[in-house]
Amino acid sequence: MMVPKELELEKESDFELRLQLPDARGAMKECLKNREVVEFLSGALAGAMTKAILAPLETIRTRMVVGVGSKHIAGSFFEIVDKQGWQGLWAGNTINMLRIVPTQAIELGTFECVKRTVSEVQERWKENGPHKLQIGHVSLDLSFSWISPIAVGGAAAGIVSTLVCHPLEVLKDRLTVNREAYPSISLAVQKIHRDGGIGGFYAGISPTLIGMLPYSTCYYFMYETMKSYCQTKKKKSLSRAEMLLVGALSGFTASTISFPLEVARKRLMVGSLQGKCPTHMAAALSEVIQEEGLKGLFRGWGASCLKVMPSSGITWMFYEAWKDILLAERLRL
Repeated sequence: MMVPKELELEKESDFELRLQLPDARGAMKECLKNREVVEFLSGALAGAMTKAILAPLETIRTRMVVGVGSKHIAGSFFEIVDKQGWQGLWAGNTINMLRIVPTQAIELGTFECVKRTVSEVQERWKENGPHKLQIGHVSLDLSFSWISPIAVGGAAAGIVSTLVCHPLEVLKDRLTVNREAYPSISLAVQKIHRDGGIGGFYAGISPTLIGMLPYSTCYYFMYETMKSYCQTKKKKSLSRAEMLLVGALSGFTASTISFPLEVARKRLMVGSLQGKCPTHMAAALSEVIQEEGLKGLFRGWGASCLKVMPSSGITWMFYEAWKDILLAERLRL
């Protein structure tokens, strides 16, 4: 049966294709209702913004710590610019950004979550009365009131972020120290996997964890303690400039205390590039002392402080700012 052309056109015009796209705005609003997501996202944004600003100092610090090139900050700076141009100061920065965003997000998110959880557990135990374990004449207090939620949160933050993001740290160091052997991220991944398998991406994980534990614990403990003290004195929240200063001081203190372990860790991670890799952290420390004396344990400390202090200060300033913005947005949802 023949259908008139007019009816055919009318039928076609009635047809309408509708596609239902995901509601990204609604999904984001739901995510922001969760405090942990807000803290995680704030950490990621703070880390990205900080690293974009301070990448050159990170490059110089890494070269000095592992003993590549000049022993002085200015000399290392001009050496990089002379050989690689200005872009050499950002060598490995792509992988550095890929590393720092998840690292800061996981680290700050874990710290806040663990600190809050430990505090809540201590409060519940306090409300339910004293908990003691009697062993003969010895009575053990199980209230755990002596445990610092900040210290536990700081230690957990360092351990968790290190376990998750260590392969990216290995990649970043290889790209920074030996650009000729590792010209790109993809080739670096292939070479590390070919030489050491999956374990190659976790080279130096033990000394990293050993070095991270005192650093992370001290770093967060110092920041929270100084922040609380200043707020108590002022009886109001700190300004962004004051957060910058408190963050810088906490980074300086933590870095100074744990710096010899950082030197040994870097030696272990990139030692294979120079054909001599210490067997463990104690051997790396001993090697540094034999070659350069005790001052060798603090080689690159000045460059490290120049990088760590602004990095810590800017990170905390951006983190607190983003957290305030996102938490305020959360309350409006």
